[in-house]
Amino acid sequence: MAIYSGSGGSIKVGTDVLAELKSYSIDQKSDPIETTNLASSAKTFVAGKTSWSGSCDCFWSDDDTAQGALTAGAEVTITFYPTSGKSFTGSAHVDSLTIDSSTDDMVGASFSFTGNGALTYA
Repeated sequence: MAIYSGSGGSIKVGTDVLAELKSYSIDQKSDPIETTNLASSAKTFVAGKTSWSGSCDCFWSDDDTAQGALTAGAEVTITFYPTSGKSFTGSAHVDSLTIDSSTDDMVGASFSFTGNGALTYA
């Protein structure tokens, strides 16, 4: 079983690499559908519809094309590369963009998004 360092990950928005990436997360889930009948002594379920969402944090770069595409309300194709080989790709709505700044840190940007359709792994 292979394990990977988090420092090798990257994100592309469309065909553009997201600059200054610090971290990201992807959350995939399936809504369970209950199939329990009256004679059952324990609840049973089958997998329902799936969904995904995610977020990422980076240092803000006002001349980065990928960051510029992640405006609230935009629909983008986003690809997550946990390693240089495999990836997760999907269409997503950008839910929010937060820019933060403090006197003792770099200007940061945080993006959150909700998947629109399936997230594919290849």
